[in-house]
Amino acid sequence: MSENTFTMRSWDERVVSGEEDGPRFAHAHATFAYTGVIEGSSVCDYLMYYAGEGYAGGGQTAPGFERIEGSVDGRKGSFVIRHEVSYGPGGVEGTWTVVPGSGTGELAGIGGSGTIAGASETMEYTFDYSLRRE
Repeated sequence: MSENTFTMRSWDERVVSGEEDGPRFAHAHATFAYTGVIEGSSVCDYLMYYAGEGYAGGGQTAPGFERIEGSVDGRKGSFVIRHEVSYGPGGVEGTWTVVPGSGTGELAGIGGSGTIAGASETMEYTFDYSLRRE
């Protein structure tokens, strides 16, 4: 198992428009706890799309924004990431990038990208980052 994981602490999802068994979109508000290169907690909001019953295509997609507060390799602060996530019966996978200019504290100037993958409340992540002073 990877040393870089995050665990869901809460998940609140509500349908915004559409019927439960038909094409619809929903808003999900979640909180996560991170361990590994990132140590801390986060708040995340996703806009989820569900194709509905009978859709024979691939997984669903969800863009989202997440604010992570804590440390990266011991440097403290916060930053925001933008997600592009796919999900379906086999689990979740996706990519994310740091929103430019979102770093605070010792993480001011952070940039980078990563991936997520998993099929349970605890998932693995990667994070390739650089720190430069703004």
